[in-house]
Formats: sequence, C-alpha cells, structure tokens
Amino acid sequence: MFVEWTDRPFYPSCSHERDERMDNYQNLIESSFRWLHVVAGITWIGLLYFFNWINGPFMATLDADTKKKVVPELLPRTLFWFRWGAAYTWISGLILLMFVYYHGDKGQIGAADGYTVWTWVCILATFFSVHVYDILVKKVLKDPKAAFFGGWILATAMVYLFADLGGFKFRGYAIHLGSMFGTYMAFNVWFRIWPAQQKIITAIKNGEKPDPALVALAGQRSKHNTYMSFPLIFVMLSQHATWFAVKPYYLSIVIIVTWSLCYLCYAKAKTVKGF
Repeated sequence: MFVEWTDRPFYPSCSHERDERMDNYQNLIESSFRWLHVVAGITWIGLLYFFNWINGPFMATLDADTKKKVVPELLPRTLFWFRWGAAYTWISGLILLMFVYYHGDKGQIGAADGYTVWTWVCILATFFSVHVYDILVKKVLKDPKAAFFGGWILATAMVYLFADLGGFKFRGYAIHLGSMFGTYMAFNVWFRIWPAQQKIITAIKNGEKPDPALVALAGQRSKHNTYMSFPLIFVMLSQHATWFAVKPYYLSIVIIVTWSLCYLCYAKAKTVKGF
C-alpha cells in the first residue's frame, strides 16, 4: 500500500510562510510513515518468501526429533518479526492512504469536491471484503486451482467496481486493489496463520503430531499471501509509473501474469537442494 507523493497547491497570501511550514510538517510525517511502511514491508514479505520457498522444503527433510529441537527455537523468532512486520505495514499503509488520497488527492478516488455513495461502498469493500474472502476460501475456493482462477475473477471484478461504479482513476483503483490484498494478507497473518502456528509449534515441542487441519490452514493462507504479494508490489510501484494506466483490465492482466510468475517460483523452490 505504497502511495505517491503529490504536490500541494500554493496560494500566495500573507500567511504563505505558515502554509509552507504546515506543508513541510505534513511532508515530514508522510516521509516517516513511508519509511516505516517500506522497512516493515521488507521484513514481512521477506519472511513470507522464506517460509514458503525455503523453510517449508527444508522442514520436510527433518525427522521428528530434529523438528522437536529446531521448530520451537526457530519459528517463534521468525513469526515474531513476521506478524509485527505485517501489522506495521498495514497500519502505516492505511495512514498513508488517508494522508495522500482521503485527505490529499481526492480526485483519484472519485469527485474531488466530495464522495458519492459508491465511493464509500468501494472504500468499505476494500477493508471489509476480507470476511467474504475468508468465507469463500473455507467453503468454495478450497482447491488451489479454484482459488487461483476464482480469486483472479473476483479481483478483476473489484477493479471494475472501483473504476466504473466508484469512479476511481488509475492511481485510485490500483492502490485500493493493493490495499485490499494487503488487508487480506494482514488478516491471514494475525487471525489464521499465527493462531494455527502457535498450536502447531506447541504440539511439536511436546513431541506430538500437529493437527493436520491446522497445518493445512496455515499453509493455505501463507500461500495465498505469497500470491497476493506479487500484484500488491506491482501496484505499489505503479503509483510512480503509469505507462499501462489505460483500461482497468490491464490490472487484470497484471494479476494473472504475476500469479503465474509466483507459481514458477514455487516450482523452482522444490528443485533447490542443500549440499
């Protein structure tokens, strides 16, 4: 949820020095939260890739006794930075969204002179559709292929909701797609992956076999997060390079291409061996 800096309008007046100071303060605040957003995001996504492409295949090579020693020491440490990286990334991203769009460049997310009902519907859908996602992956999109193509269709539908009904311009609907993915990912970390991993780690520490349902849940949501991170990073960067900002379906193409690249990364991870 990394957003673009925009120039503030300058209105000549006797109070222009005070206005300039206020702009400088706001720029300082935005820059601080951008720094936090990037550092926290690097921590979170870096560990996400570690878990999915390195730790998972590595753990599959260990016997039960070795896992009993390694898992209780390794995973709590990595999961600490993982979950708090997710929290600070999401919180700082939300603050930037409010500063740059909801308070600043409102024209990117509807009429500059005010929001319509559909603007609010789109904003609410960005942050609360996570509950619809959670139900769908539990009840309907259980199969990985169904989740891949079903998720692509639903994400494309959200882009058109933002663009057509919400009246969002490119930067608006791109960053709200990224915000939506980021919200889903943070939800998965705190309410699905972390609670499951606590029970999994405790079972391994006690020499017990973890509940297969919890292992499957943690793995599924972690994999979803990995896939969502690819287009999320793209729309963050696209705030500064709008060469493809022509039609909303371009973002649909970005999603399917980046998810395909993520699939290839998973395939490659299976072939990398230790010495």
